[in-house]
Amino acid sequence: MSRQCRALQEEMETCSRRLEEEVRGLREQLEMCQKEAEAARGEAEQALGERDQSLAQLRAHEADMEAKYEEILHGSLDQLLAKLRAVKPQWDRDVLRLHARHKEQLRQFGLNPLDL
Repeated sequence: MSRQCRALQEEMETCSRRLEEEVRGLREQLEMCQKEAEAARGEAEQALGERDQSLAQLRAHEADMEAKYEEILHGSLDQLLAKLRAVKPQWDRDVLRLHARHKEQLRQFGLNPLDL
């Protein structure tokens, strides 16, 4: 019986050592997985940071371009208005002259311009 007891005890010790080695191996695997997960998390955070920085630069560039285009548009509209203001007196004279000529032609045909 003492042989059986000793054999069982040795078997338990062997099993216990095997389980301890398995636990040790699993702990090492867990540590490696945790390190890999932490590295992946760091890379993801870095990639997100770079993306956010790129987006911020693009938005700033977009705002700058928008301001420049707005400045160009306002400048062009101001130039157009200045040209229209410069030409308006001549147009007004031409319109009055045409109006007077048409009035005269209507009178020549015996029509009253106010009746039309």
